[in-house]
Amino acid sequence: MLCGAALAALGLTAAACGGSDSDDAEGPDKPVDLGEAKAVPVGGAKLYPEQKLLVSQPEKGDFKGFSAVCTHQGSLLGEVDGDVAVCPLHGSRFHVDSGKVAHGPATKALPSVPVQVRDGKLVAGPES
Repeated sequence: MLCGAALAALGLTAAACGGSDSDDAEGPDKPVDLGEAKAVPVGGAKLYPEQKLLVSQPEKGDFKGFSAVCTHQGSLLGEVDGDVAVCPLHGSRFHVDSGKVAHGPATKALPSVPVQVRDGKLVAGPES
């Protein structure tokens, strides 16, 4: 509220404070090798910052992949804290098993990215 009032006094819009949900959170456009499937704990998740991916394994052998780009303002998620992945920029939290927002300011879920296991290794992105 203070931000909006201060900006109004300057003749600016409130959008400059909060921004809008980012549409830049996309997954890979070709298959990406993520390494050993066993690196993702059962009941947990792992961030792959270089590939901008989050992979979880809610149940043994069931892998779920998501973009690791926060849907709020496009920052890379910084850590996995239990069952949520956390954005260091404004504190948005996302459920690692669904990509859904657990805590804002983000309002959009993380985009899903297909993940497969091939010969014990994780491959994310569209099928080749």
